[in-house]
Amino acid sequence: MKHSIEKPKVFFGADVASRHIDIACHGSQQVRRIANDAEPLAAWLKTLPEGAVLAMEATGRYHLRLARLAHERGLRVYVLNPRDVKHYARGVGQRGKTDRLDARLLARYVEREHAELHAWQPPSAPAQRLGELLHRRAALVRHKTALRQSFAEDASLAELLGQMLAPLQQVLKALEAQIARAAAELPDGAAALERITSVPGLGLLSAAALLKLFQRLSGAGADAAVAFTGLDPRPMDSGDKHGVRRLSKRGDPELRRLLFNAAMAASRTAAWRAEYERHRAKGLARTAALVALARKLVRVALALFKTQTLFDPRRQQQALAA
Repeated sequence: MKHSIEKPKVFFGADVASRHIDIACHGSQQVRRIANDAEPLAAWLKTLPEGAVLAMEATGRYHLRLARLAHERGLRVYVLNPRDVKHYARGVGQRGKTDRLDARLLARYVEREHAELHAWQPPSAPAQRLGELLHRRAALVRHKTALRQSFAEDASLAELLGQMLAPLQQVLKALEAQIARAAAELPDGAAALERITSVPGLGLLSAAALLKLFQRLSGAGADAAVAFTGLDPRPMDSGDKHGVRRLSKRGDPELRRLLFNAAMAASRTAAWRAEYERHRAKGLARTAALVALARKLVRVALALFKTQTLFDPRRQQQALAA
């Protein structure tokens, strides 16, 4: 009886820039540069053997075209955290950084570690649109904050600052309206958004970001959801030494910012004030207590998302009293 022999996989690494992509195959010293456009990328992907594996770093948006085309072509695609790649380069002793070196490093990384990685899956069009809107709003908020800080030292410019910020505020409101519409376009989006925003402290923006996350995670549990936010404490123990826990800060930094702001709002509500004060009574600093409350908000929101129920303040009070 003949047994089919599985063909060995071929591993590629792609260092993505806005205009071009450098591509390396593991085991080869050659690096090929291709324009970051659909036609040349599709032509290159057609030349790859069946079962090929492709890795690239997350770049915000420049990597999405290649990731989608490769996924449609049937390749197994990995989109890696740039921080992980940076630590890996340091760990293997890479002594320089160029596009060519990074492409070869990515090919080596995915060949060695692919069994421990999660393959990339393309987000739905509404989910991608929602993510883009949230990050564009975040960019505008950063610029608004920078302007406020820049003009704060000169009181004579207060009127001019107001004239500049008024149009920005109008754009922010328009973006928030688009975010609400994009969230509602997700499966069961409007109802799910209502359930999540029933949690005191969670407003439109944090709820929309959580809804996008929950639908992406599908059947994952609360611990996984917290881990995806980067709010999970990272152990730093060795032998008998127990180090200070620090946040992993994995995942989307904008989601963490929104959740921290939500926790600040929640800490002032009747539903969550006692929870926040309980963490403070344990000796936690204000920031640590707010982070703990943010994790609680994620867990409660996920439970409501799964059970399709609204927040019940009586159950929350019972849980605190138990």
